[in-house]
Amino acid sequence: MKDFDFNDNWGMGRLRDFYDSLVYRRGSLALEELTPANFKVDQKLVDLLELTDADYIIVDSEDSVLTSSETVVNIGLIKGSRITSENIRKIIRNARKRNEVIETEVAIPRGSLTNGFHERRVRIAQIGRDGNVAVLIFDDSEARRLDAVRRDFVANISHELKTPIGGISILAEAISEGSDDPEMVKNFSERMKIEAARLSHLVQEIIDLSRIQDQNTTQNSQIVSLKHVIEEAIYQSKVRAEKRHVEINFVCEEDIEFFGDRKQLVMAISNLVENAINYSPERTTVNVLLKKNEEIAEITITDQGVGIAEEDIDRIFERFYRVDSARSRETGGTGLGLSIVKHVISNHGGDVQVWSVLGTGSTFTVLLPLNQTKEERQ
Repeated sequence: MKDFDFNDNWGMGRLRDFYDSLVYRRGSLALEELTPANFKVDQKLVDLLELTDADYIIVDSEDSVLTSSETVVNIGLIKGSRITSENIRKIIRNARKRNEVIETEVAIPRGSLTNGFHERRVRIAQIGRDGNVAVLIFDDSEARRLDAVRRDFVANISHELKTPIGGISILAEAISEGSDDPEMVKNFSERMKIEAARLSHLVQEIIDLSRIQDQNTTQNSQIVSLKHVIEEAIYQSKVRAEKRHVEINFVCEEDIEFFGDRKQLVMAISNLVENAINYSPERTTVNVLLKKNEEIAEITITDQGVGIAEEDIDRIFERFYRVDSARSRETGGTGLGLSIVKHVISNHGGDVQVWSVLGTGSTFTVLLPLNQTKEERQ
């Protein structure tokens, strides 16, 4: 049996049929007696509407509101027994006159003290034979926001991929033209390797971020030692640290067991450690501390680097956002590392806090709740 779906004409048609069946089952009250004065919306119809993902209004033949969902009252779409939007009232009259389903977008004022609007999609149709009309109101704002995020993500990916691909193309052409110069070929080949590695790193981080966003964390969760997670993350950054002559000092006040996805946690801490190394001057120290604060596991990564400006702190977890684009290119950064960190820690019910002073350094603190159940994190 097909479920009720009021996003299409079939669903609106079924709503009409359902309404008619309720009217005719009233027995003692004939159809012609159902006037605005004595009409009462059947609770079964209201219960049905409450099961949908739409807000709703039902008006009588005089456009007086018979019943509605609470949200439409809260956003100011109803005042007393009248719909405040002239646009919606006009559509109601057209739907009644043409006896058809009308779907459109409407802008509902947020209030008398602001110029803002609620953007909503509405489906409006007459139900029954007494002039009553159902208005279904869909809030697609979250879907629009996600669509805008996706478009922005695609645009950023296109831009980020264009740079290394363009560089490889130019270098390949230079090698072709300088094939009789072994030294030039060797130099350009090394640069091609760097660009190829950068491209590979970017693609891998895009894949990692996509998996983290789509994956149910508890699927691969197990009891893990946070001490071992941090040690593995530091080991992955060892070569980079040695190359920049940066010392990593790890202090573990006590080993802490945590229920989580080991691979994701290592990835997140590794990104933070590597970030600290990349933005630290040579021959400085990155300090990593693991401690327990009541029912919270705290992991802090502190560097002696250039620091982050206050206006940048709120944006550093955005995808492809870079505080220092030149430094990112030099170190092979993609602008996705901190976004991955934020998603991983959020997936585990935690938070990431940042303290930084320009010219002094930065401290990233990962907070993980130790008493959270699987059900609370799903």
